[in-house]
Amino acid sequence: MGNCYGSNYKSACGCATTFWKTVIILPVIPIDELIRSRRKTIALIIQPDGRLIVRAPLRASQAEIQRVLERHRSWILKKQAQVRSQQAACPVHTYRPGDRFLYLGKVCQLEIRDAKRPLLALDGETFYLARSAQQSAAAVFRAWYRAQAARFIPDRVAALAKMNGFHPRGVRITSARTRWGSCSQAGNLSFTWRLMIAPPEVIDYVILHELTHLEIKNHTPAFWERLKSLVPEYKERVRWLKAHAQWGTGL
Repeated sequence: MGNCYGSNYKSACGCATTFWKTVIILPVIPIDELIRSRRKTIALIIQPDGRLIVRAPLRASQAEIQRVLERHRSWILKKQAQVRSQQAACPVHTYRPGDRFLYLGKVCQLEIRDAKRPLLALDGETFYLARSAQQSAAAVFRAWYRAQAARFIPDRVAALAKMNGFHPRGVRITSARTRWGSCSQAGNLSFTWRLMIAPPEVIDYVILHELTHLEIKNHTPAFWERLKSLVPEYKERVRWLKAHAQWGTGL
């Protein structure tokens, strides 16, 4: 959107000439969630679903936040475009034969069978869904993934914590769509069941990430150095999560 402004200039011959200047006014970048805390800087976060989250100091003004958004406009739009591209690459689940799902990093295809029980079973890389459960297939899949997470993740937390000298207070399985894991101030760890789409080594990375927060709460350079000592290839794990996030949120 542009506005035009004119100004008159008188030349040496006495002729009046009008020069026009066009000012481009770019649309305001929408903020999906603004989180204020005692932090000192403004952080911009693009979630796997494309939402823009802004973390800002308690006293940061709206004008100051908007200035930061404008400085990073190109980066924000680029990242959101990448997310939309990933969403397009992720299959929309139909829960019909041939539909694809990720489980522990492997692509598994769906087949329908006439047996009434179990409602859903995995054999190798094939999911078998009972025909009687097709109408409620989405809920059946979510319940199955959550049950697997409840068995798998707490055991891995216990093993990795013991191996590396961490002492979490507890482990909880959630249905979060945009956060793989979190660590509370009290030392309780939470992980979404959607994490079960990831390969075991990526799940271990997320667990170690949250265990590291028991020692270092914020993402300071010291945090990343500590995490790197535990997972030297952690950047590869992060890339996998970003590239496949929509497989989890689509469930």
